[in-house]
Amino acid sequence: APFELPELFLEIIEEELNIKEVNFTEDVSDFTNYIFKPQLRTVGPKYGKFLGQIQKALTELDGNQAMAELKSKGSITLDSINAEVVLCEEDLLITRTQQEGYVTDGDHEVTVVLDTNLTPELIAEGFVRELISKIQTMRKEAGFEVMDKIYVFYESEEKIDRIFKDYREQIQSEVLAVSIEKDIAKGYKKEWNINGETVVLGVEKV
Repeated sequence: APFELPELFLEIIEEELNIKEVNFTEDVSDFTNYIFKPQLRTVGPKYGKFLGQIQKALTELDGNQAMAELKSKGSITLDSINAEVVLCEEDLLITRTQQEGYVTDGDHEVTVVLDTNLTPELIAEGFVRELISKIQTMRKEAGFEVMDKIYVFYESEEKIDRIFKDYREQIQSEVLAVSIEKDIAKGYKKEWNINGETVVLGVEKV
């Protein structure tokens, strides 16, 4: 975008959309590309004898460079065919594409790119957030007070067991747990499916 948002709004975006990090850039060409085709109703009458060549030349363009030329000059010149072949935006059907692993969308001068590539660390963080959310929900359902300390019990397979072991301190801090034990769930119990993994959680007031 041609501007940046204050830090306060970045924090809101990150929190509300579960985004790890927000960056601003003036160039998104690494994440997007453009495909050009001739608008036949305008190009046909103007350059009918060159139409086949125009279609071929447009498929061979560097999409980002062509879009930059179109924005700066208001037109694209296809010198490889004839210097007189000048295509304006009305002469073109433009499709924006996205690189694998990224989702893009835009409106006027702003283009937003989401990096949807999931690293093992991001996947683990997703599990942590979900486990914390489920335990907080169970605290409320069990009628615990906001500041009540609790014991947490869980029954799970290896993946969630590893998450509890690797992120034990963070989870305990968030849910006010004095301990987290892999054991037969006690107290208020509930079974959850978290990202395809089944876990039985139990919460008990200290």
